[in-house]
Amino acid sequence: MISAVRPKCKESGHNSQRFEMKIDYDQLRKLYEDTCCTKNLQYSYGTAGFRTLAKDLDTVMFTTGILAVLRSLKLQGQYVGVMITASHNPYQDNGVKIVEPDGSMLLAAWEPYAMQLANAASFATTFDEFYAELVKLVEHEKIDLDTSAVAPHVVVGRDSRESSPFLLRCLTSTMASVFHAQVVDLGCVTTPQLHYVTNLSNRRQREDGHATVATEQDYYSFFVEAFNELFTTYQIEKRLSVPKLFVDTANGIGGPQLKKLLASKDWAVPSDEIEIVNDKSDVPELLNFECGADYVKTNQRLPKGLSPSSPDSLYCSFDGDADRVVFYYVDPESKFHLLDGDKISTLFAKFLSQQLELANLTDSLKIGVVQTAYANGSSTTYIEDALHCPVSCTKTGVKHLHHEAATQYDIGIYFEANGHGTIIFSEKFHQTIESQLSKSQGNLLALNTLNCFAKLINQTVGDAISDMLAVLATLSILQMAPTDWDREYTDLPNKLVKCIVPDRSIFQTTDQERKLQNPAGLQTKIDSVIAKYPMGRSFVRASGTEDAVRVYAECEDPTKLDQFCNEIVEYVKSSV
Repeated sequence: MISAVRPKCKESGHNSQRFEMKIDYDQLRKLYEDTCCTKNLQYSYGTAGFRTLAKDLDTVMFTTGILAVLRSLKLQGQYVGVMITASHNPYQDNGVKIVEPDGSMLLAAWEPYAMQLANAASFATTFDEFYAELVKLVEHEKIDLDTSAVAPHVVVGRDSRESSPFLLRCLTSTMASVFHAQVVDLGCVTTPQLHYVTNLSNRRQREDGHATVATEQDYYSFFVEAFNELFTTYQIEKRLSVPKLFVDTANGIGGPQLKKLLASKDWAVPSDEIEIVNDKSDVPELLNFECGADYVKTNQRLPKGLSPSSPDSLYCSFDGDADRVVFYYVDPESKFHLLDGDKISTLFAKFLSQQLELANLTDSLKIGVVQTAYANGSSTTYIEDALHCPVSCTKTGVKHLHHEAATQYDIGIYFEANGHGTIIFSEKFHQTIESQLSKSQGNLLALNTLNCFAKLINQTVGDAISDMLAVLATLSILQMAPTDWDREYTDLPNKLVKCIVPDRSIFQTTDQERKLQNPAGLQTKIDSVIAKYPMGRSFVRASGTEDAVRVYAECEDPTKLDQFCNEIVEYVKSSV
């Protein structure tokens, strides 16, 4: 049904005679009234999309579904992804985020639209008030809603949370019934799988002219093949460089998805070399409970369900939606050693820098590491001084790291300390490697290694499974044990604490979030504390999801670290 804008919309300055909304107004109103039960909550779309208590997400899911359709229509019917997840948050929470056709995060210019629609639905006293905002957005972006020529395509996925099926219904309620969208439901998948499938579906659409959606199986086949190819290139047995790998999947979706990969017919590593723990994704209240990447990183200890094995064993933890991974081991003295995102970055930088040098491409291709203020100071020093590799610093948030890595380097390595990251290989990189291989010039082993490694990395987003495979392959090729990896450099003792504040918005930063502009005078006080501690460094930044600030501190003397951090916290508390 084609329905014109209702007269009410004229109040917003839109002329209903010259602009038509080619959708079923009455059906949209009914779905709005049936779905949007949560009212008068302010929603904010950040790096993680929308994220809050699951019980408060019906309204925002409804509007996010509409926005995903509009984004696809704006892009001439390309597949747009939508993932329902709250990642490392407790099981009571959930969230949603939109994925661009290339697998990247929602275009920054569209983030305000997500908030505009969500808050319009939340605070509107009548449907027509919300509808007016929808009209305004559609008209501003000049989106043609006539789907007879171009249909929108949306790929949806969700993690294992108990609330996800209901929120999926809220999300998709208007997609087909109002906007005639072609919706592909992947079911329960990891966040990186949703990103990968969205990207691959659009690449296939461009190549053959048809909307041939990719599948979860395409993901397993591709990365298993890339992993095997790298081992074959080096003509080494497909075995790990450690006696055993223990994988803590945080009782999230990563558990069943990793099992599917390991069950692939082409997976060649002996099954007894990898053991999955905390894989009860069917028990909602166990999700991220005393396990997972965030728990291990924050508490610097083994997760629940794991006890020390042999000193040579390696452990890793995913988060709830498997887009983060951290590694760790326990030495013969039973001391816990964390190998976090900084360690992963440096391992990859070491390996890929070596391969570039062997291939005689150090002058042709630029490699670099992108970090945030949370990166340990020792890692930055090691990368610059030992690896002679440039380092960039950006604001916290994967979208900032991803952009810097993609635009500044041919091999852009980025990992947040929490284990979320990937490597971006430029078009110039692929062209250069392909050209050298076609001419059989240079060190063919190094060239093939670079070519294979680029396939093994999920370049759309941080991916716990893909990153884990890349780490395992790197350690095997370099014949490095966890202790060898750890000894490359020693982290400065560090601490991260959360300080609850009444209004986080007053904490405004500069210098890539390493310095405070406001509250006035607080940075001067922080600097005076830093000066008292050898190799001291500290910064304060507002949380992106709650009324709190994060206080990070590092210094040379571990016995003074608590005192150092507490002094900063006291200044923060006294400033509000």
